Amino acid sequence: MSDNKIRNNSCKTNPRKPVVLMSMGAQERKGHDYQVMTHKYIQPLVEFSGCVPVLVPTCCGTEDLEQYLDMADGVYLTGAGSNIDPALYGQENQTPNKGQDRDRDLFDLPLIRAAIARGLPIFGICRGMQEINVALGGDIYQKVYAEPGFNDHRENPDDPVEVQYAPSHSVRPVPGSWFAELLGKDEIQVNSLHGQAIRNLGKGLEVLATAEDGLIEAVHAPSLSPFLFAVQWHPEWQAALNPDSVKIFQAFGDACHRRVAARNSRQAA
Repeated sequence: MSDNKIRNNSCKTNPRKPVVLMSMGAQERKGHDYQVMTHKYIQPLVEFSGCVPVLVPTCCGTEDLEQYLDMADGVYLTGAGSNIDPALYGQENQTPNKGQDRDRDLFDLPLIRAAIARGLPIFGICRGMQEINVALGGDIYQKVYAEPGFNDHRENPDDPVEVQYAPSHSVRPVPGSWFAELLGKDEIQVNSLHGQAIRNLGKGLEVLATAEDGLIEAVHAPSLSPFLFAVQWHPEWQAALNPDSVKIFQAFGDACHRRVAARNSRQAA
């Protein structure tokens, strides 16, 4: 049975859709501390993955982490305006003017490790991909734009958002990989809105796609998880208008629906 049929049949025969945890981030507004999640990340998870998002605050520590995971069929780590604290991967901070969110760091890194231990599907975007790498012992280029041989992957802050999120460079999936087969093409065009990126891969991670300059743009971990996949670009942006983005979110949804179907089979046995 194809993954699409699994997802569709699961929705028809099982009213319970997969529950996916989405960790929120800190944001200060007019003297008040907020926990936030951007709408653009939520919508394709609902529309194309067929999952139910559960927004998880990261400001209260990890005491309830296992309880959150008990209800989860997947974990979705989104992008954010903050950088990971470089102390968590053994470096001094080279971008002191850039915001950080240490509460999210200290929640998401153990979340990733615990989700892998449970065999939960995991999908990361931008900061989320970098979190996965750090959680597994890898590190980060803090200033890709200052590294010899790499292009400047940042957006122009003066451009309108539609221009910032427009396709800006190509990405090539590893030939013969499941990702290349999923996309059905040798190259795709992606947006680019990041100043940091993966330097050395964490344990168990493998490259799935690279940019024109060789920068790592997608990873997976087949030795660690049935589905652990992350990308450096932003497929959530206007996903409905991008067939490649739709395929990515469907692939994550399929993994989460398989998780639900497997659990139902165990309970029925």
